Parts: sequence; C-alpha cells; structure tokens
Amino acid sequence: MPDEDGLPEGVDPDKASVARMYDVMLGGEHNFAIDREAVAAFTAIDPQVRTLARANRAFLGRAVRFLVDAGVRQFIDLGSGIPTQGNVHEVAQAASPGARVVYVDNDPVAVAHSEALLAGNPDATIVAGDIRDPEVVLSSPQVAELIDFGRPVAVLMITILHFVAPEEDPAGIVAAFRDAVPAGSWLALTHATDEDRPDTAAAVGRLYRSRATSPVTPRSYQEINSLFDGYELVEPGLVHVPLWRPESAEEIPEDPQRYWVYAGVGRKSA
Repeated sequence: MPDEDGLPEGVDPDKASVARMYDVMLGGEHNFAIDREAVAAFTAIDPQVRTLARANRAFLGRAVRFLVDAGVRQFIDLGSGIPTQGNVHEVAQAASPGARVVYVDNDPVAVAHSEALLAGNPDATIVAGDIRDPEVVLSSPQVAELIDFGRPVAVLMITILHFVAPEEDPAGIVAAFRDAVPAGSWLALTHATDEDRPDTAAAVGRLYRSRATSPVTPRSYQEINSLFDGYELVEPGLVHVPLWRPESAEEIPEDPQRYWVYAGVGRKSA
C-alpha cells in the first residue's frame, strides 16, 4: 500500500479517489484506507461491483486488440487511472510492438505510479491533465512527442465520462477530442447508466457525492449513444459491457442488465 504520509500535492486525504477506488475494485495495491472504505460501502449497494470492474477492464483489453487489428497504432487513454494488469500499452504493444500510448489522469497518485511504470518505455507516457481541458491535454508536450495527428488515433474514455457533470458539457468534451483527430480515428467508451437499476444508480451517486473527489452522473442509453455523434458504431453497437464482442459464450452473463455500464466503439468517418 502507498504511504499516506507525505502525500503528493493535490491529494485530499479525507476523500476517496475515483482512480484509487477503481484500483481497489481490481485488486490493486495503490490505494488508501479511505478508498477501501468507500468501496466497501459501494459493495453494500451492489455486491457485484468488483465483477463489474473486471468486466469493464476486460472490455478495454478486447477493444484495444480490436483497434490494433483495425490498424490503430496510437492511443490516448483519458482518465487512465492507476496502472494495473492489462494496461493499454501492455495490450497494444504485445499485439504491435511500437504502438504509442499517452495516458491522461488528474489524480497525483495515478500519475506518480504511471511515471514509475513507464520509465524506460519510449512509446508510452503520462500527462497530468483533466479530460475537462481538451486543449491543455492535446497541446501537452507528451502528446506532441508521441501522437501523429496525420494518422488515425484511438481515443479511450473508459468509465470516465460519468464523472463529468452535465454543466461541464460531456458532449462538448467528446467533440473536442473528435475534432482533433483525423478521419479513420476511433472512440471507445464505457459509461454507467441509470436505466437498468435506477435505485442502485441513485445510491451510488449519493455515495460518490459524499465520499469521493468526483460525483457520478449515470446517463440513459440515448444520452450515452449521442456521445458517438460523428462516429459510426461498429457491431454490436452500444451494449452492456460484457456483451461487446465477448471472446467466448461462457463470458456472456444470464442477466447483462446487472452490468449497468454500456460499452461501444465507433469510427470517425469524416
């Protein structure tokens, strides 16, 4: 576990971090007691929260492999979180050595651990930045060094946009990154929904507002689907996260709606 004394600047020791909570859910070690307490409260609301987190992580791996097969060699992973098994650069570079990955996160602990993990990897880096500031992220020296905007880029927004409040204009954020990349580029995202289990979503929203650094805003299928404006969704479209191109029939749950996160991948056509 990281030492809670001498925390990096910007860390609030009295608030759970979204990145560190996700690390807890995935069985990681880079989290604090307050993060584990928040996840315990989350688990009391939804006992399968860790299963959902693993399903989301599995989607990321499938999506990255799909994108590499589609010819993508450049990735920008927004809200990337704390490094754990199955990172984008691990998956992409295993499939295509030399694939380039820029991670972006605003959590100082996530940035510090990413910097340590990526030391010595010339094709992967981390930006200390916020998805809410597309211009700052896109103009960063790390992006300038690794990303060629004359070639297709995959922008990944995995379980990040539901931490963007309505007044922060999530659709405008997606559009800013879309407009920065050329035709033939891609968007992959996952997003919590409040349609399948509204009581659970409401309870989780209250939990994040009271305990975490970022509130959560689940959205409807239509609201999430509209974030792909300017992209053509590939099959099977926007679906519950375990249903996006599962690698075997055994991975398909009997009740996909219990996985109250939608997933999709789209290609920019113009």
